[in-house]
Amino acid sequence: MNISLIGVPIFFGSDKKGVEFGPDKLREKGIIDILTRNNHTVYDCGNLYVENINEEQKFNFHPTMKYLKPIVDVNKNLAHQVYSALTSDSFPLVIGGDHSLGLGSISGASKYDSDTAVIWIDAHGDINTHETSITGNIHGMPLAAAMGIGSNELTDLYYKGTKVDSKNVFIIGARDLDEGEKALIKSKNLNVYSTEDVKNMGMERISEEVHSKIKENGIERIHLSFDIDCLDPSLVPGTGTPVKNGMNLDHAKYLLKYLMETKLVKSMDFVELNPVLDKNDCTADMCIDLLDWTFKYLE
Repeated sequence: MNISLIGVPIFFGSDKKGVEFGPDKLREKGIIDILTRNNHTVYDCGNLYVENINEEQKFNFHPTMKYLKPIVDVNKNLAHQVYSALTSDSFPLVIGGDHSLGLGSISGASKYDSDTAVIWIDAHGDINTHETSITGNIHGMPLAAAMGIGSNELTDLYYKGTKVDSKNVFIIGARDLDEGEKALIKSKNLNVYSTEDVKNMGMERISEEVHSKIKENGIERIHLSFDIDCLDPSLVPGTGTPVKNGMNLDHAKYLLKYLMETKLVKSMDFVELNPVLDKNDCTADMCIDLLDWTFKYLE
């Protein structure tokens, strides 16, 4: 498989420095070698340009959403990179960076094919808007924006209109949801599987249920967005918004293998590695191990 490796060194969505070093840390740890070893041809597209903005300017672009304009600029660029990779028959692997980049990659994937499902593996729902967010951090908003919910600067990114139908959105691993997010889950009847569900139902049943719903909806493409904070903080000290009682490595590996073996995954994000918060690179090493495992099963 041809893989386009796209680095997005952005921390603006999380407002916590260090995560912008994630893409280069993964390269330093040999991400290109492991992809190549798994019989893929890798095109390293380098890192997207991210404007340097002073902290005092974070609210210059919007009264409640931090760093709005630079985040929009980066995501537009990313959307185009993802779209271009797909049109060239290449698999875009987007490495972050914080999860605000998910809006750009979904926008690019959905421009290529509007019938794309999104599987969002994350401790958080990332379905806040500028009206429900407590922090104003945009990394908590990309999935809502992709569903057409929130500020039009985000919902109309790259092209006007909804990027993914809410019935084709699947959130797995959530365990830290704000009140506004819970209300949205209820009103949209979103497919959300919490860590509690993972423990009670088992990852096998959840994987099969998600796959079955995607097939029922006539969807043949998945954008997979993996935030390492879905895992228990004991496994990933190097991430910015850890939440206790996370998934274990076996849960993650089962899910990633299952999804890749469906042959429906056509693009992927891998986000929120913060090398500055890491302990002896243990999070970075685990990320490489997970990526190695995942891309063994991409054909």
